[in-house]
Amino acid sequence: MASAILMGLGSVAFAVFWLLAVFPSISFLPIGRTAGALLGALLMVVFQVITPDEAYDSIDLSILGLLFGTMVVAVYLERADMFDYLGKLLSWKSLGPKDLIFRICLVSGFSSALFTNDTICFALTHFVLKISRDQNLSSLPFLLALASSANIGSSTTPIGNPQNLVIALKSKISFAKFLLGLLPAMLSGLVLNALLLLCFYWRSLSDHVQKDIATLDANTLLNEELQAALPISESDTTGEELDIIDYDKGSCKRLMWKACVYLIVVGMLISYLVGLNMSWTATAAALALVVLDFKDAGPNLDKVSYSLLVFFCGMFITVEGFDETGIPGALWRLMEPYTGIENVSGIAVLSLVVVILSNLVSNVPTVLLLGSKIAASAAAAVSASEEKRAWLILAWVSTVAGNLTLLGSAANMIVCEQARRSPRFQYTLSFADHLAFGVPSTIIVTALGLALIR
Repeated sequence: MASAILMGLGSVAFAVFWLLAVFPSISFLPIGRTAGALLGALLMVVFQVITPDEAYDSIDLSILGLLFGTMVVAVYLERADMFDYLGKLLSWKSLGPKDLIFRICLVSGFSSALFTNDTICFALTHFVLKISRDQNLSSLPFLLALASSANIGSSTTPIGNPQNLVIALKSKISFAKFLLGLLPAMLSGLVLNALLLLCFYWRSLSDHVQKDIATLDANTLLNEELQAALPISESDTTGEELDIIDYDKGSCKRLMWKACVYLIVVGMLISYLVGLNMSWTATAAALALVVLDFKDAGPNLDKVSYSLLVFFCGMFITVEGFDETGIPGALWRLMEPYTGIENVSGIAVLSLVVVILSNLVSNVPTVLLLGSKIAASAAAAVSASEEKRAWLILAWVSTVAGNLTLLGSAANMIVCEQARRSPRFQYTLSFADHLAFGVPSTIIVTALGLALIR
């Protein structure tokens, strides 16, 4: 346990990080999440809670490499119309609003497992808004289906969301074992989530004027939305950008390029399944796509969220410093006797703690602070084989916990902001509306999934 002074200073630094992570535009210091994470990291070093060398050592390059590679792959998949096809799948031969609820849940869930929940929510929100307006329906149940199912689906693979990246790399659970361990929970969770949405919004889904749902081009829709919000003159578009967006979609060259992009991504997923290093595999796939494109990669690499990578660096240092104060360890020792995964009551208490912390301090810091402690406790109290189950329980609960409140996950906020800013199909997803469905859905889906994790 650190001295009382260091504990106090470390708590202040962590509080600054938490405040700006949860409220990035707070009036007295509106500097955003990324700058807030860096400020928290700097304070940990300035207050001498950790040394500069310890701060550098706390940054996990394998996680950053995997994040970077995954984001680059997503950029090229967008150019190869992958998200266009996902949008078309939602409206293809639709049987009505109830059918759409199931389609959105399944498409959002499965695609989030492969391409991250944040990416899918950004790509499909405008399309979901358009479909609901074509049916003269409230957008609420469809937006909730998109966000909640993206979170549930992302729980099943290490590349589905950031906290799973942390869990997979720290636990050294292979991609295949991670997938098989959580797949039954994810599948049942998606179906149950869709059924809950139908129960909650049956009347509003039944009261509508039936229209034919046209098969739309999701990328065209998204471009129309962006152009309406931010008109771009010809002088604002560089030759390089025109070179990217002015493909002849029917050309043989483009079809071959798209086929090669999909083959590289399939190869990346197969490499994950056979147990190759995920960080280097994602980076290799990203570079293969860059070489395949055979032109300056600058415009594509500019689309990578470098602020997210910087945020993770700051968060790694801040969380490491807070852990060094001894406060998380002391609190865990108080809770440990009641959180054993060998009995139902222990799993219930552990899940409650993780859900609360995931919504208070966010799921990634929760995983960083508690992951190793939960796994070590399971290994000591039960058996070494139970350590894997403890990590999977943490992955499932910390991810589904994001459905509890609107602020529980970045995917929720992306859907909310995209809907609010849409110039043609604007919709305000309120905190109360999300909470009314989020609380029962989170409790029921989490409980069902926990019973299926082995």
